[in-house]
Amino acid sequence: MTYTLIVCILENMNRNMSTTHKRINFSLPRETISLIDRIVRKGDRSRLVDIAVLEYIEEVGRRNLRKRLKEGALKRAGRDLAAAAEWFKLDEEAWPKGKN
Repeated sequence: MTYTLIVCILENMNRNMSTTHKRINFSLPRETISLIDRIVRKGDRSRLVDIAVLEYIEEVGRRNLRKRLKEGALKRAGRDLAAAAEWFKLDEEAWPKGKN
């Protein structure tokens, strides 16, 4: 596989909320660069990479949160079912069936 070197400018937010840029170099496969060039002009590559990286990081964060929530729910499922059963009994007592 052949790689081509491109220069990218990533945006970073500093404390004053003003945008600063830092020039970095990285390599991408030619096929990836062809895909990028099909949807943006060469001068807009950095913006595309910036958006893609931010969206990727956001998605990874959401995925990790979902995983942690699921693990927590599974870990506490027994406790939660017991609490729900207890409350169900109280609810049944407070609202008996057949009385309108």
